[in-house]
Amino acid sequence: MLLKNKNILVTGSTAGIGFGIVKQALSEGANVMVHGQNPDKLKEARHQLEVEGFGEQVAVHGCDLTKPEAAEELVEACVTELGSLDGLVNNAGVFPRNDVETVTAEDFDWIVAVNMRAPMLLAQAAVRHWRTRSYPGTIVNIGSINAHCGQPNLLAYSMSKGGLQTMTRNLGDALGPEKIRVNQLNVGWTYTEMEHQTQLSEGRPEDWLSQVPSAFAPSGTLLVPENIANHVVFWLSERSAPVNGSVYEVEQYPLIGRNKIAES
Repeated sequence: MLLKNKNILVTGSTAGIGFGIVKQALSEGANVMVHGQNPDKLKEARHQLEVEGFGEQVAVHGCDLTKPEAAEELVEACVTELGSLDGLVNNAGVFPRNDVETVTAEDFDWIVAVNMRAPMLLAQAAVRHWRTRSYPGTIVNIGSINAHCGQPNLLAYSMSKGGLQTMTRNLGDALGPEKIRVNQLNVGWTYTEMEHQTQLSEGRPEDWLSQVPSAFAPSGTLLVPENIANHVVFWLSERSAPVNGSVYEVEQYPLIGRNKIAES
């Protein structure tokens, strides 16, 4: 088991990619703190994990990551409930549509608060904890391929993921001498229930997934949370050591130099 007896905190993990990460980490022997904002969703997630036999390995904590004090609160809760913190997965994120004409200052501040400031403050709180003990921990940030440029109607989101990417490299460099590792997964288009609802809200039909062009899904379908979770477990584990400050693209095709003009 890659994460046997490791204590892992996964933010934004009551559903979607986050919940997939939780389940994979548990199956690899970890104890996991599930985080979310909605009490009902936290309760539902915990119940589902108990049904699957992971009850003794799970703790839950609810807080609003737009509040700066939430980061310290969440790390402290993890240490209290699980006994320590060995790995932090900054997964929580928001991705409202906006472009250069529609984005507002309020939208921008909210997106940055969740997608970039919260991961920084959580990393800060985790590092403080690790410096009180004799062995280091590991951070995995969940980024996006939009960090490199992004689609036009994801302006603020793409900017926030670009900032997260820079933070990952900066912290990996700064904390390397302390054996604290910080790496990032830039995730491609992934099917979740939230993504399904987003596509429906944009006017696509119920069966839109079966109509995704092969250019975006060479394997025949989109990524699913389990695909992402397998990579997260590897980067949390010692199998990925001593790599630090790395940004790894979890997508079905190469992002750099790809040219599909001949197929258009």
